[in-house]
Amino acid sequence: MRHYLIALFCLGAFILFVSSIPDDQPRSRFHSPAELEALQQRVHSPLVPGEWYMTSASCRGCHGHDTLGLANINENGEDVNLFSHWESSMMALSAKDPLWRAKVSQEILVNPGHAAELQDKCTSCHAPMGRYNSRFRGNAHYGLTDLYADSLGLDGVSCAGCHTIDSTVGLTFSGEIPYDTTRTIYGPFTFPMTGPMQLYEGYTPTYSPHMDRSAVCSSCHTLITNTADLNGNATGGQFVEQATYHEYLNSNYPANSIKCQTCHMPQLPDPVVIANGYIALTPRYPFNQHTFAGANHFMLQLIRDNKAALDVQVEDARFDSTLAATAQLLQERSVSLSVNFDSTASDTSYYQVRLENKTGHKFPSGYPSRRAVLQFIVLDNAGDTVFASGRYDSDARVTDEDAGFESHHNVITRQDQAQIYEMVMGDVNYDFTSVLERAAHLLKDNRIPPAGFTTSHYAYDTVAISADALADPDFNKDNATEGTGVDIVHFHVPLNGAVGPFRVITSLYYQSVPPKWLDEMFTLNSAEIDSFRHMFQNADKTPFLMLRDSQWVNTTSIRPLNIPLVDLYPTVSTGMPVTIKAINGNKILAVDCYSASGTRVQAVRPSSKTTVLEIQLDGSNGYYFLRIRTEQGDTVRKVLLNR
Repeated sequence: MRHYLIALFCLGAFILFVSSIPDDQPRSRFHSPAELEALQQRVHSPLVPGEWYMTSASCRGCHGHDTLGLANINENGEDVNLFSHWESSMMALSAKDPLWRAKVSQEILVNPGHAAELQDKCTSCHAPMGRYNSRFRGNAHYGLTDLYADSLGLDGVSCAGCHTIDSTVGLTFSGEIPYDTTRTIYGPFTFPMTGPMQLYEGYTPTYSPHMDRSAVCSSCHTLITNTADLNGNATGGQFVEQATYHEYLNSNYPANSIKCQTCHMPQLPDPVVIANGYIALTPRYPFNQHTFAGANHFMLQLIRDNKAALDVQVEDARFDSTLAATAQLLQERSVSLSVNFDSTASDTSYYQVRLENKTGHKFPSGYPSRRAVLQFIVLDNAGDTVFASGRYDSDARVTDEDAGFESHHNVITRQDQAQIYEMVMGDVNYDFTSVLERAAHLLKDNRIPPAGFTTSHYAYDTVAISADALADPDFNKDNATEGTGVDIVHFHVPLNGAVGPFRVITSLYYQSVPPKWLDEMFTLNSAEIDSFRHMFQNADKTPFLMLRDSQWVNTTSIRPLNIPLVDLYPTVSTGMPVTIKAINGNKILAVDCYSASGTRVQAVRPSSKTTVLEIQLDGSNGYYFLRIRTEQGDTVRKVLLNR
């Protein structure tokens, strides 16, 4: 403290001396009044004994908008400052999230004897700086009352909340965050300039590669809760509420050097000067944008529309930017969808819907309220509905959904069946519950796994698939080989005499807060629950449309079962190419070649639909099976290679 006072005195004396020098020439200010005010605040409020964190306001002066347009911009001069991107993210809003507050209140009302422990656990990730600052001061618990009066807690998952995490991160979960308490603040760039932050903030900037690793997210993105029975008694059991980090580990993303930051903090191709007011700084690369876009489009809208009530002082334009990034992530980088018409026979049409997970974790992932609903609708030429699965009613509820929960489906034959990708928790009696502390059994988890996911992975017990999905032969499997990250849903549509052509509309919808998840909570009352109920009832609850495929199926393209799809020759090859020729107006889409042992050895994907395709078999002598996908369905042909 003595050295700090001496430095502050010298700085003040220097400023007084410079200001006494006469200068009659008008000068433009190097800093705006707002920047000067922020600087003045920082000079008077560095980190002091008894404090381990500072709010984001302390970082904004250097890492926020540069009014001079010199720093925190890309090569096109566009503002990419860290603060503005972060402030409208769910990370920044985590402690003011009205759903989270309401759910904490619900847990307390259900098990009031556990109130202190419940709040302390929940705030460890939603208000980490407030909670851990309180813990380091020796307090046993940190609750909502503490949070509402604490600027550190209300700052959510803020700058210091992440950048002071120690390099040992990745070994503790459920909100047990390994913080470095030596006032070291970590970043991804080597040889940082240390002086300004040491002087004004009391932190020493330090390079550490762990800030660019997925493990830095692990402490909060795997949460295991202790189970209580319906009387509030601890059972001694535990339940995995979410395990996004472990889902990531059980994928091929780590092996391919794809990290959480790759998608949620996308890098700019441009070097960026990362601090305002220091024009001699070397531009840094790669620069991770702090957009933190995820999938919670609904709550971002709800918070934006209730800013005043939640004391959120963020411009609508910032929310709109984060909403756009969230929509782009959901629609372009989460799932791919394709629909294949197979055939018609006995007054029934057969279709396959293929969904591929493009994320590095299950989809959906995270908090167990989240779900994706596959909607499949067949209309006749007059626009009348022939078949509809996965429809919503006016309250954004899936029509005909089973009362407890809808099981996973490999084949859908009725309109009251719907494919809903979700995780469902059960209490000690195996009944559905939305109360986290009552979660005892996994009733359902058919969320689509990431590519590379296997049941033999060391983390599988934390990220298990429920039995109904595990029994599906093409759920994350291709001929019993795991790790596709794909689910294929088979629709057998009864036509009931309807005559085509038919319009087939396939849509994938996402809901982060489906009404069903709130039913238990809305039977209770508290300030937090009542406030959120009002916001939710007045919100636009329309499910988020991720993907849609619309196509016409003509009756002329429906094949009788006795008409072949392709010709193939030769069936015995001495080394020459095998020719596949589509017939009866058909087109070839793709071919997969399997050895006699069932291993896929070749995958041929023509750049466009074709009527003729040649394949050169390059393996050893023996039988090969060609699975040929065409517009009119799939067929398998056998070829003997005998050089």
